[in-house]
Amino acid sequence: MLFRAISELQPTSVLEVGCGPGELSDRMRIELGASVVAVDISARMVELARGRGVDARLGDVQELPFEDRSFDCAVAAWMLYHVPDVDRGLSELARVLRPGGHLVAVTNYLDHLSELRALASAFPDPESTFSGDNGEGLLRRHFATVREHDVGGTIRFPDREAVTRFLQASITLKGAEERLPEFDPPYVVRRHPTIFVATK
Repeated sequence: MLFRAISELQPTSVLEVGCGPGELSDRMRIELGASVVAVDISARMVELARGRGVDARLGDVQELPFEDRSFDCAVAAWMLYHVPDVDRGLSELARVLRPGGHLVAVTNYLDHLSELRALASAFPDPESTFSGDNGEGLLRRHFATVREHDVGGTIRFPDREAVTRFLQASITLKGAEERLPEFDPPYVVRRHPTIFVATK
């Protein structure tokens, strides 16, 4: 759904911030034929992205090393809630976009996986710097229009082992599997990500 939201914009020059190992940047480059630059604060992630053939650079969204109006699209996928000064990061993203350019920002609502978090006693930070709950308001400070695509749904875990593997694979929930009480499978939880498309 994220890739579809990006492709509908038909971007020609894309900046991805918080690119991680570069899977999305690589796909945009290959499937959309766009010129893509990727940025991450982790030298290792930059190295991995470059290994895919991505033009990846070490950098911080709070101080982007690009001229004003350098890109027609920017992508921030599940990363803005890690930014210490998210308002500054959004200001920088708006700065490097051309007039009429778009930011595609993906995040979660605070109720994302709430049943699973409650089961494992692992609750989200209610002061999340960028979530579905506060994202539109933050984006409107820097962008003329903001559209939201709520892509919530459910995840069905067939057994306890599946829940355990999911928790172990999660950066924010790892370790919570040790607190899992007994429960009757299958276990269904709500997932609640959302995609914002903000236009400069």
